[in-house]
Amino acid sequence: MYERADDPWHLAERWYERRKYDLTVAALPLPRYRRAFEPACSVGELTRRLAGRCEELLACDRVGSAVATARRRTAGLPQVTVRRLTLPDEWPDGTFDLIALCELLYYFDGQDLDRLLARAVAALEPGGTLVTAHWNHPVPEHLRTGADIAERLAAVAGLGLLTDHREDDFVLQTHARLLPDGRRPPSPAGRDGLV
Repeated sequence: MYERADDPWHLAERWYERRKYDLTVAALPLPRYRRAFEPACSVGELTRRLAGRCEELLACDRVGSAVATARRRTAGLPQVTVRRLTLPDEWPDGTFDLIALCELLYYFDGQDLDRLLARAVAALEPGGTLVTAHWNHPVPEHLRTGADIAERLAAVAGLGLLTDHREDDFVLQTHARLLPDGRRPPSPAGRDGLV
């Protein structure tokens, strides 16, 4: 699909997509992140929004032409690096305080999904944020819906649900990697001393 068009899903044009990206970034519990990872960045529309909240952002996709488009769209953002990686086999070194797994998890079968989630949790720093947003309608290429993914994420050890936003069309969640003592990190209101 990327060979026929730079943006085959019209991610930059559709109100649905722009709204979903804006909601995804608004749901992040911290104002700034030190080091973020966005697999399956496609053409870089969410990447551009995440970059405004990140000191360093690594985005990747498995499709070379999507990587090239994302690089062009983020060329003026020095904190963004875009690479070609295929998950779950290829995973970047180091840890992250934000991982965005959006419009991705429904492509993986059970074993590969388990491996990908295990790698994400292992790479997420204690107190770090995992954000997910997934289409919630059946699609032949998708092995599950957004609601199915939310159910699967609820069973992942080491994560605590922070945000659960559900619409007919998509499910958006944020999770935190639990702190070493098993607690979730403070909420935004807690960080500001309101509770």
